[in-house]
Amino acid sequence: MSSPVIVGAESWSHVGTRDAGVLVIHGFTGNPSSMRELAESFAAAGYHVELPRLAGHGTAVADMIPTRWADWSADAEAALSTLRSRCTAVVVAGLSMGGALTLWLASRHDDIAGIICINPATQPLVDEMMQAIAGMVEGGVESFPGIGSDIADQNVVESSYSETPVRALYSMFHDGVTPLSTRYPLIHMPLQLFSSVQDHVVDPKQGDFLAETYGGPVERVMLERSFHVATQDFDKHLINDGAVRFADRVTSR
Repeated sequence: MSSPVIVGAESWSHVGTRDAGVLVIHGFTGNPSSMRELAESFAAAGYHVELPRLAGHGTAVADMIPTRWADWSADAEAALSTLRSRCTAVVVAGLSMGGALTLWLASRHDDIAGIICINPATQPLVDEMMQAIAGMVEGGVESFPGIGSDIADQNVVESSYSETPVRALYSMFHDGVTPLSTRYPLIHMPLQLFSSVQDHVVDPKQGDFLAETYGGPVERVMLERSFHVATQDFDKHLINDGAVRFADRVTSR
């Protein structure tokens, strides 16, 4: 039996007034609270919105330990289907692992109008790192200290787990990011890429890699004042306003 959902970490759904919607996806060990303001910005602009809580997230880390990429990608796919039942044009936006899931959906659904990635995980870990994680798994280690709340604004704390589940992390790269990283040239819908200049979770070079290998048009916005969880940081209004303008452009075609 899973633990209760953390207050503020609930999934969120909004019925809009236009024939367009946005799927908003949070990151690894985080929860919908990190993306709620962005989701509400789309809602305020009239979009239908789905902001799912991915499997194992937003409760207790013990609930996340058995989850894998297949679970999170299935959640993203289900949320996309729900959104499409209410509108025709769809945009997908994601932070960190949510950005990877955004790219994964884009690689499977070429009729998505556009995608928005915020500090996405885009490249495989080096072999030594994957071997180290595999060694931890073999040694029975279930978690190590958390990676959450990389935020420049000292008045803001991300609601995220204080531990990182090792097997789940391995799956994110082995099953998700690594095979996906070869498919970016095949994705062609417009991409808006927000990249923090200082990011202590995902190397900014991963944004460079995506921008250089992506098969469609890329609009890149560099974030000078924010760290990894930029949607809750100093540049959040830049993201919220820019993402809505981007969605307006790609859904009006």
